[in-house]
Amino acid sequence: MRPWHLILIGFLLSVLGWVLPFLMVIHVITSTFFLNFFAYTASLIGFFLGIIGASRYIQERKKR
Repeated sequence: MRPWHLILIGFLLSVLGWVLPFLMVIHVITSTFFLNFFAYTASLIGFFLGIIGASRYIQERKKR
């Protein structure tokens, strides 16, 4: 998978991990254990995918 794809997926997951709790706080969606766990997991995985994508991008740039 290309580094930009990892960075993009990581960014989208991180945004999802931010938007879901925001919607729960303003009472647009109800807060459930599963939804809280999913938001946390999406944010965490998004962060790590972004870091991995950025490091792979740097490695590709050094090879050129």
